Amino acid sequence: MAKKSIIARQKKRERMVAKYADLRAKLKAEGNYDALDKLPKNSSKVRLHNRCQLTGRPKGYMRDFGICRVVFRKLALEGKIPGITKASW
Repeated sequence: MAKKSIIARQKKRERMVAKYADLRAKLKAEGNYDALDKLPKNSSKVRLHNRCQLTGRPKGYMRDFGICRVVFRKLALEGKIPGITKASW
């Protein structure tokens, strides 16, 4: 489990990206880079990092499911992810 402060920081960045997305797109289309520089750094989409929705773990993230590999394996073995079965041969 990631630290609560790290998870909170990530959520704050996600809110800022959503808030400034339209303005950033408009300024970028106009080529007004001076105004773009004055926006908060955390409003940039590049500063986001994929994290597990359940634990906040940054590594081993599976984009299709939005969770990390550890949680994925646990949920898959419990049968809680539809269409996923353990391989056996």
